[in-house]
This record gives sequence, C-alpha cells and structure tokens, in this order.
Amino acid sequence: MGGALLGFPLMGVFLAGFPLDRYLEFPPETVYVTPASFSWIAFVIYVLFILAVVLPFVLKGIRAFGRTETLGSPSNHFPWWGSLGVLAGMVSWIFAWTRFPWFEAFQPFTFTPLWLSFILVMNASTFRRTGRCMLLERPGFFLLLFPASAAFWWLFEYLNRFVQNWHYVGVDFSAWEYFWYATLPFSTVLPAVLSAREWIRTFGWVEEGFANFFPVSFSKPDILAWVVLIFSGIGLAGIGVWPDFLFPLLWVSPLLIIISLQVLMKESHIFSKISEADWRLVVSSALAALMCGFFWGMWNFFSLAKWKYSVPFVDRFHIFEMPVLGYAGYLPFGLEVAAIDRIMEFRGNS
Repeated sequence: MGGALLGFPLMGVFLAGFPLDRYLEFPPETVYVTPASFSWIAFVIYVLFILAVVLPFVLKGIRAFGRTETLGSPSNHFPWWGSLGVLAGMVSWIFAWTRFPWFEAFQPFTFTPLWLSFILVMNASTFRRTGRCMLLERPGFFLLLFPASAAFWWLFEYLNRFVQNWHYVGVDFSAWEYFWYATLPFSTVLPAVLSAREWIRTFGWVEEGFANFFPVSFSKPDILAWVVLIFSGIGLAGIGVWPDFLFPLLWVSPLLIIISLQVLMKESHIFSKISEADWRLVVSSALAALMCGFFWGMWNFFSLAKWKYSVPFVDRFHIFEMPVLGYAGYLPFGLEVAAIDRIMEFRGNS
C-alpha cells in the first residue's frame, strides 16, 4: 500500500517526461507548479459538489443537536494536567505570535508545544465529560500515535511535491534540520485529530443522531473495490501531470486505495458500519479533522515558521491562509486518520 502511494505519482511524472529531481528535492524549495488563476465557474462547481455531499449531514446534525451525551459517567472536574495544557497552550500561543528578541532562537519551534497542549486539553475535556480518555485508558497506543503520525504526514508532504498546494516560509533549514524540526510537529497530527474525535463523540447529537442515519451497501463490493482501486491509482499517477485538475485526489485517492485494499482483504474498515446506517465514526472523524484544521490555520497565521497555500481555481475568500473551500479537504483527511487508526488497532490486536 505504501509503495503504491509513493510510486504512482512518481511513475506519472516519469512517463510524462518531467525531471524527477525536482520532486525529490530536500528541503523542497523550488517552485515548479504555477496554479491556475481563480475561476468563478470552477468555484461554483466545487461549492455545489461540496454542498451535495455535506448538506444531508449538516441538516441531520442540526435536527439532532441538543441531545445529551451518551458515553461514560462525567467526572465533574477538569483534571490538573488539562489545566496545565491550557496554561502551556496560552504561553505557547503568545510566543508563537510575538517576536521577543530574547526568544528569537526558539521562535520557529512554537508549533509543537501548541499542539501538545491542544492534545492534553482535548483528553482532559473528554475525561471531564465521560470519566475516561485515550491518554489514560490506552497510554501505549496513545504514545505510538506520535511516531506513526510523523510517518503519516510525511506521506502527504511527499504527495504535495506533485501539486505544490502549500509551501513553507519564515525559516531556512538544512536538510537534516528540516527533517527533525518538521517531524516534531508532524508527530502531533494523529494524536490531535483522534483526541478531538474522542471528545466529539461524547456529544449525543453525534452518537445518537448518526447511529441510525441512512444505510449504504453494495451488492458486489469486490468488483467495486477493484474499480475504485484502479481509478484511484491512475488518478494518483496523474496528480503531477495535471495538478490543476487532479489536486483534490491528494486527499481522496489515498483513502480510496486504503479502503479498497481492506475490502479485497475482507478486513473491517471505516465504512463497514454504514451498511447498518451507522455513520458515527465517519461523521466524528471528518468533524475532528475540520476542527483541527481551523486551529492549524489560526495558529499558523501569525507564526514565524508557517505555510502558505497555492490552490488552483478557488484561491479566494481566505480564512487565515486557507481559501475557504480548502477546508473541505479536511473532511476526507479525517477519514484517512480514522483509517490509519483502524489499521493500527487491527495490527495491534492480531
């Protein structure tokens, strides 16, 4: 699976006759993809497609909103380590957005403590609502998420080489420095999204509202899986050749490849329950990534070491650095996080 995700894009640009060295540059500094300019036609098409997908879930969520939580027994207190996370987050936020001369040497490295604080606060908030949380109940699995997360996000950094939808500014690192200083914040992605998901699932409007939504099943899942796998692989191979048109596949194709392979191997996957009308895992995972995406964008906005976006056709109406429609990419990304979580749990129990 990993070989396919790495190999398809490189194969595509190789067959197109593009120079391979620019996709393997480290750190990635050369700009070789010029995104298409803003298009109202493309913007409207994307809006209509996104609304068609998410509007039924939004309406269902609105109808279910206000239901009481259904998980666990509240502890009725916010743990001391959660308060420590709040304090550390506030201090890290101040340092990230200010430019104290005496803090100059540490200024590029404020993102990691911000997200470690976020993870603590999310777990503490879950504990307060339910009396349990991942950090305390599964500490071994929780710690394993950090190295897994670093590898997971490096994959997306690699795929971004072929579309260049984002790039980093504000720092100048050697290759070795770039690897280590980037790996630290990358290691917080999975713990952050999964901790946020656990907190979201303490709310009844998610747990009750989407436990019986609408069923989706297919009569010949193996055939469908082969079709999706083939087209996803072809699409991933094309992202570097036609980045203006295929850039959304950076987020969609890895998910479809993972799910297709799991279906063919008769394994449980994140969509297994939707045949029973149970959408809780799907909805909570997508919302968790969207929630984290908001904080990623906000804390990035005034930081010294930061990223900027270059998204074809829709690069307008920004919320922080991200064009508003770019936030839709967090929805499939949340499902990819859930898929990795499911794989890790399956391998850990086998």
